[in-house]
Amino acid sequence: MNQNNRIITVFGSSRPREGDAEYAEAQALGRALAERGFAVCTGGYGGVMEAVSRGAKEADGYAIGVTAEFFAAKANRWIDEEIRVDTWQERLFRLVEIGDGFVACRGGTGTLVELSVVWEMLNKRVIAHKPVVVLGDFWQPIVERVREVEAPSRPSSEVAAASPSPASPWNEANNRLIHVAASPAATAQYLAKTLLV
Repeated sequence: MNQNNRIITVFGSSRPREGDAEYAEAQALGRALAERGFAVCTGGYGGVMEAVSRGAKEADGYAIGVTAEFFAAKANRWIDEEIRVDTWQERLFRLVEIGDGFVACRGGTGTLVELSVVWEMLNKRVIAHKPVVVLGDFWQPIVERVREVEAPSRPSSEVAAASPSPASPWNEANNRLIHVAASPAATAQYLAKTLLV
């Protein structure tokens, strides 16, 4: 890997298999990121993680996998560099630490946790600002519902006059931290525009 490569950590489900639409989309994402000069980092196993790594390798990119002793699985064959840790928690925070940017593909509770941790760490300024993209519209309803709680719409003028709400310390209120991209190409384009300037 070139030392100048920025690393994009990609989160997603382990369930998709070759031939599935989600697998193909993740493979296209890995390819698009590598073509923009990014290295990719995933949880190192199957599904979206494998597809992203495979797509990157097919475009002569570099793929990192963070795996854990906690899981009884081996890294997928498309990984160039395996980083092995002991616990699930160490794996999660290493994935966050490594990434210069993040992409969340469709996924289950594991992917939801990963997206939430990154979002909260950015929100509370635990980590420096890094771009976060959700691919497609799968996560958009959840993101918008959370925004309703964290940055509620302004109350009517009568209510506001009676009890003005304090300014929110939530970073998301003034600066949207999650970007929604419709396609792998749009995801890679956004990250390149944000990180490779």
